[in-house]
Amino acid sequence: MKQTSLALNKSQKQFWLGLAFASPYIVGFLFLTVIPFLQSLYFSFTDYDIFSAPKWIGLGNYIEIFKDESFYKALSNTFYMAFIGVPISLIASLLIALLLNLKVKGIAIYRTIYYLPTVVPAIAMSILWLWVLNPDIGILNTVLRSLNLPDPAWLIDPSFTKPSLILMGLFGTGGGALIYLAALQGVPKEFYEAASIDGAGWWHKFRYIVFPALSPITLFLLIMGLIGAFQIFTESFILTGGALGGPDQSMLFYAVFLYHEAFVKLNMGYASALAWVLFVIVVLITIVIFKTSLRWVYYGGE
Repeated sequence: MKQTSLALNKSQKQFWLGLAFASPYIVGFLFLTVIPFLQSLYFSFTDYDIFSAPKWIGLGNYIEIFKDESFYKALSNTFYMAFIGVPISLIASLLIALLLNLKVKGIAIYRTIYYLPTVVPAIAMSILWLWVLNPDIGILNTVLRSLNLPDPAWLIDPSFTKPSLILMGLFGTGGGALIYLAALQGVPKEFYEAASIDGAGWWHKFRYIVFPALSPITLFLLIMGLIGAFQIFTESFILTGGALGGPDQSMLFYAVFLYHEAFVKLNMGYASALAWVLFVIVVLITIVIFKTSLRWVYYGGE
């Protein structure tokens, strides 16, 4: 009994000691995440402008959202980046990873070069691409004109603004490529050797060996990419000079629209409702992806 009591006291002491070390995170998570999370839910049902007390209006903000044309414009622009830009980025990351997996001289240098752009801050990258995509003196249009190819007004023509952002996104695909590369190097060489003995070509090796091995990584990058696409803000804000949406509101993304309602118009109740609508959309899309992933994601041992 005495030994049991000592063991319990020691276990309790370790528990409270561990809780003490974890307390900074727990307090921060509680006051910086949980409480604001619940407050935003309450504010979404109120008319609130920071300076006056919230006034309960029920579902008024949510009803107004679905009557707001800017909401649908922001949502369509964001869907464009999520469902067109993200797959393009994943394909580019995979192709780069396949190249970086080759056994060539100086491959470590190439891997470093491809990864470096991912550590460039978003603001610095946006300013850099603001110059690259300049229709008159930008390096991209200069090269296109020298090749007698069309030189679009990238950030001026509404039909090219979102492709411009997708092009910018390809500049930072090194992070995804590095993750793909790690997964590629984890594929046993015996699989390739067995496939070669059976007469499999590169396509069959990719389809039946590489893709199944990379499918969990693809699922992870897809979900993270979609979540990131629904939070696009910095690039649009910098490239448009702070203007709401740029040419014909072609760069009015959901996060930009939410920011404008919250911190420009000080319509915090409406902005909170927008945030919760976005939360529900992202959750639903994530659930659909997880459900469909059962058909194309393969884990070890399956």
